[in-house]
Amino acid sequence: MSDMIVLRDVTKSFLSDRSSKDDNGNAQRFTAVAPTSLSIQQGEIFGLMGYSGAGKSTLLRLINLLERPDSGQVIIDGTDLTALSASDLRIARHNIGMIFQQFNLMANRTVFDNVAFNLTVSGYPKRDIHQRVMDCLAIVDLTDRAGHYPAQLSGGQKQRVGIARAIAPSPKVLLADEPTSALDPATTRSLLTCLRDINEQLGVTIVIVTHEMSVIRRLCHRAALLHQSELLEVASVQDGLIQATTPIGQGLVQED
Repeated sequence: MSDMIVLRDVTKSFLSDRSSKDDNGNAQRFTAVAPTSLSIQQGEIFGLMGYSGAGKSTLLRLINLLERPDSGQVIIDGTDLTALSASDLRIARHNIGMIFQQFNLMANRTVFDNVAFNLTVSGYPKRDIHQRVMDCLAIVDLTDRAGHYPAQLSGGQKQRVGIARAIAPSPKVLLADEPTSALDPATTRSLLTCLRDINEQLGVTIVIVTHEMSVIRRLCHRAALLHQSELLEVASVQDGLIQATTPIGQGLVQED
């Protein structure tokens, strides 16, 4: 199986707040992602897990260059995103869907229009948009909510709209940033089943950030264990067990 995502020594740091300065009065920087290399296979469901502040969400945002790495390469399906011009990067991002923790739906647009918007901006043929939207809503079991507004939906339904919106342009990669953190356990289980079905039916490679070990156990094939901005190890997930080998990693996976 070929690699869909390859990160080669990517790093990311940010300026600290104004009150944090070095001895010369210069603003200090903190490392969000230390040099990190990993490969994610085509069709894999891959988790990014660690304690708060471990760098999970920043690493996810480096994959589609919502955060540009300070150094290193981000290669998606053989294309080095870090080497692309701004216009070419916008085109390349059509192959990368994003699911957000807080849904990020447009409150003044219907479910149908929220999903259609992603197709419109990606240049999808206008004559095919209606059918594609309804197909995607069928995948997430929301065809009966097409004319509803976000305020009329439950949290789980809002997240399903977010998933439909993300898969509408037929991306090869789906990135999910803590998609279950605002959901109750039953809704979480339903959403994970939805993501697994999308992975199996459409062959989409999924990368999911979570602090919930149960999400990794139920959904992922492998997971990167992160600690204090560093990659500890990449652990396989077999029969619901996360096969961590490092002491910190073993402690991490046993806490849920």
